Amino acid sequence: MDRPGGPDVLAERTMAIPAPRKGEVLIRVHAAGVNRPDLLQRQGNYPPPAGASPLLGLEVSGVVVQLGAEVDVALLGQRVCALTNGGGYAEYVTVPAGQCLPVPDGYDMVEAAALPETLFTVWTNLFERAYAVEGDTVLVHGGTSGIGTMAISLCRLFGVRIIVTCGTDEKCRAALDWGAHHAINYRTQDFVEEVRAITDGRRCQVVLDMVGGDYVARNLKCLSDDGRHVSIAVLGGSKAQISMAEVMMRRLTLTGSTLRARSDTFKALVADEIGNHVWPFVAKGELRPAIDSVVPLAEAARAHARMEAGEHFGKIVLQVE
Repeated sequence: MDRPGGPDVLAERTMAIPAPRKGEVLIRVHAAGVNRPDLLQRQGNYPPPAGASPLLGLEVSGVVVQLGAEVDVALLGQRVCALTNGGGYAEYVTVPAGQCLPVPDGYDMVEAAALPETLFTVWTNLFERAYAVEGDTVLVHGGTSGIGTMAISLCRLFGVRIIVTCGTDEKCRAALDWGAHHAINYRTQDFVEEVRAITDGRRCQVVLDMVGGDYVARNLKCLSDDGRHVSIAVLGGSKAQISMAEVMMRRLTLTGSTLRARSDTFKALVADEIGNHVWPFVAKGELRPAIDSVVPLAEAARAHARMEAGEHFGKIVLQVE
């Protein structure tokens, strides 16, 4: 992209292959996941961190073809998926070695490209910051998004009951089919009242919110005492008005995070945790992302337009090789 704008500003360009720096690997990209932050960057609302590639793309799958200094030689030639700091919409990308995870034999490389961004995000926010545990009930907005579908899958694996919200009855059915325990149409139902009814008045231990704005006060009403509210996006507005008395009286925790700006060291630590706790399910084929569609890299604009239309279920992936 030469300028911020709509999907039409995305265009193919031939550039030099990047060289891996100390601690990095060069990946020949097989596929790249499309994520909401890519759209924000394209619009000029989410600039890349200092030192990151100006190209879009926060997750890829591919083969390691070159190593930077002080990288384990065993990585050379490995099939990996990786959380990138940018640059994934390309045939080659450099990535800190600690942000790579091995793709098991027989695992689909398109699916592998759709794992890192949502998996890192859901793991750090739902299971670390909100410390959701077996037996908890959580509310996740955007149940058919990449984040929502990954949250459903992880909750199923770890014994967490999950309620999601969606914008249509069709999406609610799709979320239920994917594994959500309950799905609420937020356009036709009051999700606060529905959560109370579903939980017999006990409400949720965690809300994972990507809306912000006036949702925050309503989300707090969905939380049980000592509940945790985690913000990961503000699609509905960055400001909220809440009762601090309610926060104090019910001992609520409000937190949130962004992932891209965190250090490579932090991301490597998350990759280690995921490798230990989640990757065994990947290796057995028990964790697979919901794939909405696969689009050629040259048609990235079409992929962005589909995500902006909001009709997708799960992840949109760019096929590079």
